[in-house]
Amino acid sequence: MSVSKSLIVRRLCQQVLIGNVAVGGDAPVVVQSMTNTDTADAASTVNQIIELWQAGSEIVRITVNSPEAAAQVANIRQQLDAQGCSVPLVGDFHYNGHKLLNTYPECAKALAKYRINPGNVGKGSKRDDQFSAMIETAIQYDKPVRIGVNWGSLDQEKMAKMMDENAKSVNPLSSDALMREALIQSALESAEQAETIGLAHDKIIISCKVSDVQDLVLVYRDLAKRCDYPLHLGLTEAGMGSKGIVASTAALSLLLQEGVGDTIRVSLTPEPGESRTKEVLVAQEILQTMGIRSFTPLVTACPGCGRTTSTYFQELAQDIQRYLREQMPVWRKQYPGVESMSVAVMGCVVNGPGESKLANIGISLPGTGEVPVAPVFVDGEKTVTLKGDAIAQEFQSIVEQYVAQNYAEGGKLRSQSKTIPIQSI
Repeated sequence: MSVSKSLIVRRLCQQVLIGNVAVGGDAPVVVQSMTNTDTADAASTVNQIIELWQAGSEIVRITVNSPEAAAQVANIRQQLDAQGCSVPLVGDFHYNGHKLLNTYPECAKALAKYRINPGNVGKGSKRDDQFSAMIETAIQYDKPVRIGVNWGSLDQEKMAKMMDENAKSVNPLSSDALMREALIQSALESAEQAETIGLAHDKIIISCKVSDVQDLVLVYRDLAKRCDYPLHLGLTEAGMGSKGIVASTAALSLLLQEGVGDTIRVSLTPEPGESRTKEVLVAQEILQTMGIRSFTPLVTACPGCGRTTSTYFQELAQDIQRYLREQMPVWRKQYPGVESMSVAVMGCVVNGPGESKLANIGISLPGTGEVPVAPVFVDGEKTVTLKGDAIAQEFQSIVEQYVAQNYAEGGKLRSQSKTIPIQSI
């Protein structure tokens, strides 16, 4: 395996097991998502969990906000198991989690992890008792916990106290810096409290989510220096469409490049009728384009210019990318390593042959005014020139043959050459 010029050194941290998925330590960065169905509607929730799992979500979080929802969690787990879906489920609790976990022990047992928001556990004197009750349940059933702090639901009593202390300080923090410090303290103090109650150190994951890119980066850089818990990354309320994708990519990529982050979620607001799986694909593509993990063969395609007035190469690139994603559930089992394969679909002679030679399989389509033929390159060598009306079908057949011939015995060294090695310190 060749060594990339860019080397990501992973932050050293504890490893936590969430069901059958390892988070932290030397485990790969894990992709997770969350349902937006009513958990009390078991059928809809099961369907969406399976959809997210098939798209590549390795952990799925579900809302547990009512007795009706809690009563269905064990049933949901049973239905998933019956359909061969082993994805770990995380219960998202706010306000009444202590009651639900106590009243519905089958729910507590069926979940692989509990997510607790310190700002929404309880108010005043009730806060410690209710937090303790949830931690004691986690201990009883040997479950890990994510201490998940959000700046939209920060403990107001703690914030007020810190503001008073800050006002009396000789060198007071700015309001933004104070908010970031409050988030970190809330998470770390809650984790310390959980350990005092008896939860093992290697049963805790931490997150401190905000919706501003720069604040998120500053919070996690600081948090990473102050603890060795695995860190869950995510820009909360990232938004819809390109804004949500760009903001999440900017924030997560900066931190991941610095070795910070052990599990990630891209919190996109779905457009009406849009599949929830989009956030899973974006998370995968962040990790894959950075060379951290590979999930599915990605297609390199040129943006087009005046030399490519035809949309043919755009349509072919789209079709090939869709085809590769659709094949992955089968290919992942039959052809280990295929997820690292690279494919290029280029639109003219300027960069087409060069990019095609660098990919495992590449095709250079004719641009405007060029000879109407399309040379195909396999592992850097020109193998055939396609022409006529069946170029798309013939190229797809070449891809199929390449996969069958080169990945049936465990993958190709060349296809992994662009992966950035991840080390721990």
